[in-house]
Amino acid sequence: MRVGITGHRGLSTQVEEQVRALLAEQVKAYDPAELVGFSCIADGPDSWFAETVLQHGGRLEVVIPATEYRQGLPDWHHPVYGRLLSRAVDVHHTGITESTSEAHQAGSEILVGLVDELIAVWDGKPARGYGGTADVVAYAERTGVPVRVLWPEGASR
Repeated sequence: MRVGITGHRGLSTQVEEQVRALLAEQVKAYDPAELVGFSCIADGPDSWFAETVLQHGGRLEVVIPATEYRQGLPDWHHPVYGRLLSRAVDVHHTGITESTSEAHQAGSEILVGLVDELIAVWDGKPARGYGGTADVVAYAERTGVPVRVLWPEGASR
């Protein structure tokens, strides 16, 4: 099973704990021998999912939206990004240099095109900017990729 992730960044510690638990529960439902997780490995759900896939015994493939993508992520996340990238069995690139909203959406569209199912850590609200979680979910739905929404009951961004 080829499973991708999209989700909100900047979640509170309390919501993070709940999301990590939901992701662990979902990932455990997949056969680790057949599981390939696809992620852009940004801070937040992207990385939590990637870590969970690897801990479960699955394989990881990474989509890099732009050559300058890592530099646009928080400095504290760079070691996690590097560690996860080094564990990837394959890396996909958009061919875009600048890390913009358009590049992030392009990366997400590549990711959606590679998976059988998309997990969305999504509160169900519109994107705050182009390329946000809602835009990725809408793209997946338009292209016929099933979306599994995970969001803790009562949680907010």
